[in-house]
Amino acid sequence: MPAPTSVTINVDGRDLQVPAGMNLIDALEHHGIEIPHYCYHPKLTVAGNCRMCLVETGMPMKDRATNQFIIEPDGRMKIGWGPKPAVACTTNCTTGLHVRTGSPLVKDCQQGVMEFLLVNHPLDCPICDQAGECKLQEFATDYGRGYSRFVEEKNVKPKRTRLGPRVTLDDERCILCSRCVRFCSEVAKDDVLGFIDRGSYSTLTCYPGRELDNNYSLNTVDICPVGALTSTDFRFKMRVWFLKSIPSICTESSVGANTEVWSREGKIYRITPRENNAVNDCWMADSGRELYKSVESPSRIDFFAVDNGKCIADKALNRATELLQAGGVGYIGSAQSSVEEQFLLWQLVKAEPGPVSLISHTRKGDGLLISNDATPNLRGAFLTSLLRELPKADINDLREKVNTGVIKTLFVVHEDLSALGFSEDLLRRVQIIYLGTHANATSNHAQVVLPGLTVFEKTGSFVNQQWRAQRFFQAVPGPAGTAPDIQLLSQLVARVKKVTASTAVSPASLWTELAATVPALAGWTWESLGSSGRVLDASAWAHISFSEGKSLHFDPAAITSVATG
Repeated sequence: MPAPTSVTINVDGRDLQVPAGMNLIDALEHHGIEIPHYCYHPKLTVAGNCRMCLVETGMPMKDRATNQFIIEPDGRMKIGWGPKPAVACTTNCTTGLHVRTGSPLVKDCQQGVMEFLLVNHPLDCPICDQAGECKLQEFATDYGRGYSRFVEEKNVKPKRTRLGPRVTLDDERCILCSRCVRFCSEVAKDDVLGFIDRGSYSTLTCYPGRELDNNYSLNTVDICPVGALTSTDFRFKMRVWFLKSIPSICTESSVGANTEVWSREGKIYRITPRENNAVNDCWMADSGRELYKSVESPSRIDFFAVDNGKCIADKALNRATELLQAGGVGYIGSAQSSVEEQFLLWQLVKAEPGPVSLISHTRKGDGLLISNDATPNLRGAFLTSLLRELPKADINDLREKVNTGVIKTLFVVHEDLSALGFSEDLLRRVQIIYLGTHANATSNHAQVVLPGLTVFEKTGSFVNQQWRAQRFFQAVPGPAGTAPDIQLLSQLVARVKKVTASTAVSPASLWTELAATVPALAGWTWESLGSSGRVLDASAWAHISFSEGKSLHFDPAAITSVATG
C-alpha cells in the first residue's frame, strides 16, 4: 500500500510529523507521548465513553473577511482553542492541529475522571489477579489525585460470576469500557455481551440464555484494562511479575499466530497472543492457549529406549543407525516439525534413501485464526525438499509396501501409525524408529524410541499459510536427559554418513546450510527472520501442486486484517 501522507501537528509547543488521518492516541504514542485511555483499542471501533483521554485541541484561526491566517504580534499564527476538552480517541490528525496534553485543564479532567472510576472500585489490589498488568493502577498513580475524597459506602456488585467456561467476571472492578463487548461483536462475531441497568448499577452480563463460550473468549481477558475479566484457568495461579515471557508460535494450525509463553522455574502457566499485524493482529484462539498442558502429560516420553527397555542416548542412536543402514527404509515426516528438523530429516533421507510420506491433517477452519490445515509447518516441508506435492489423504501405498516386506524399517516422526490405519499385525511386521513426544501405539511397538521435545522446549522456525517464516524460542527446559530434535537428527545423519557429528548444531547454523542449498532462501539468515517473520518470494511456491493437480495458491497481499479474514 502507498505510504500515508504526513502532516504536521503541534503538541505542547512541539511540531511533530504524523500520518494524515491517524488517531491522535496512536500518533502520539509513536512519538513517545502517552495519552491515558481505557475504552480505546487500536483494533476495535472507537467508543469514546471512558473520557480518560481528554486533551485540549485547537486550529489556526482565519480572518473571515480575507480568509487569511491571523498572525500574532510575535509572528506566530493565532490558535483558536476549543471551548472544552476534546476526546483524543475520536480526534484524527490533520494539518495545523494543536494539542495540549499537560495543561492544568487537562490534568484536572484526568484527575476527575480517575476519581469517578474509583468511586465504586474495590480496594483489593493486593489480591487482584490483574495486579502488575493493571492500567487502573498505573494511571491512578500517574494521573490521579493521590488521595480519595470518597467516604460513602461503595456500591456492591456481583463477584466470581461465570461468564463462560473460560472467563470469570468480578463486576465490582469493571469500569464499563466496553472493550469486551466490542471485541465479541466485531472480531469474534459473537454478539453475546452487553450492559444492563443504569448509572453506578450498570453491570456486564451475557444475553439471556447465552454465555461467553466462543473460541476467542479469552481475548476479552487480554484486552480488559482492569481486573474485571479473568482467566478461570490462570486465576490466582501466579503473580505476573514472577513470570518470564518468551516469543513463540501457536502450532494449532497453519495460521502461525504469534504468542508469548509465560513460565517460572521451568513450568508454563499461560499463553497469550503477541502482536503481529501481518498474521494475527493481537488475538489468538482459546484452544491454542491449552497446548502447553501437553508438556506435563502423563503420556510424555522422557527416556530413550531400545526394544522396550530404557537406555542411554548412544545405545538408542546406534541401534537406530543399524536399522537405517540395513536397507528397506521408509520415512514418515511431520508437519509439526520445525524447518530445521525437516531439513535434517531430508539429509537423512538422502544418506539412506527411501520413500517419504508426510501425513496431511485437516479440519474445518473458522475463517479467523484456525485454518483448515491443522499443522504449523506443512509449507516448510516443501522448502526443505521433504515434499514435492501436497500429501495424499490416504497411505494405502505405504501400508502395502510394509505388508509385502518392501519396507522393513519405518522412521516415524510425531505420528501414530495406528491412527493411520496400521493394524496390530502390520505394526509387528515392520521395525520402527520413533521420534516423538508422547506415547502411543507406534512408540509401544517401536524397536527404538527417541524422546522429542515440544515446541515450548526448543528453538526453531515454522512457515505459515502466508509462506512467512517465523521463529519460536525455547521457553522451558525439556525433560532431564533429553536433547533437542535437531541434535538427535544431526547425530543420526553423521552416524549414517560415518562422519563426526557437529557439537554446535543450532537453528542459526542450519539456516546457513539452508541458505546455501535452498534457492528460495539464498541470502537468508536466522537473524533476518526478525520478530515478525519474513515472507518468501512467490517464485518459491508458485508451482507447487496438489496431488489432484490443482495449484496451491496463496496471495499474502489478499489478507487485509484478521477481523475481515
